[in-house]
Amino acid sequence: MAKRSYRGKPKKERSASSSNMMSQFQEMQKQMAAQQEALATETVSVTAGGGAITIVITGHQRIQSIEIQPELLDPEDIEMLQDMLVAAVNASIEQSQAMAAEKMEGLTGGLGLNDLLGGLGGM
Repeated sequence: MAKRSYRGKPKKERSASSSNMMSQFQEMQKQMAAQQEALATETVSVTAGGGAITIVITGHQRIQSIEIQPELLDPEDIEMLQDMLVAAVNASIEQSQAMAAEKMEGLTGGLGLNDLLGGLGGM
């Protein structure tokens, strides 16, 4: 059986503009990786119940602390405390995700690369 010759299009050499674009993309990737690392230490502090509960969360959606005012620790009204905790945790996650998206958007110039690359923390 005879081999067929491959008659594809000849390979084009990279132009200066495509090389420049590739280096810009690689630089953006480095900046995005650095920003991802920085988000691990950046925090958002969220309060609920008029300041009765305070949650501190990182840009990676990791809760660092939860502070509950002692007057909320009433065994007769545990449901209210539970509801306030759920509300505070959800609000802190939302604010942390918004902070992360804002930081990353600053790098991408609003190109929507977060959506293409899978986003952050399920945003």
